Amino acid sequence: MSSHLTPGQRALLETTLRLRHEELERLLREQQGGLSRVEHAHALLTADSDDVKHREAARELDLGRAERARAELSEVGAALLRLQEGRYGRCEDCEGDIAYDRLKIEPWARLCIECGSERERRRR
Repeated sequence: MSSHLTPGQRALLETTLRLRHEELERLLREQQGGLSRVEHAHALLTADSDDVKHREAARELDLGRAERARAELSEVGAALLRLQEGRYGRCEDCEGDIAYDRLKIEPWARLCIECGSERERRRR
């Protein structure tokens, strides 16, 4: 476990992650109406609508929201795993501490500010 986080900070971040995980799972269940990802996409494609363009736009928005929620759910799950394994709060690139203030904003952060900024510069 990273020693830069106090037990209270760690507990608060863990609670935040668990609540977000539950919220995202609920959101996906509600959005998909109990259907699998494929069944949901098929239902959107075959839904009756007089306005094909509207149906296509609504489908794209719906699928985009679901994809973002699934991606965030994956990040939150990975952060919870890092907590269990004692690797939480460590930068994946430099292995330095990720600042508590950064983790409060993005509890699933994998990189410290410096390494995250460097990755962004390289992408551009």
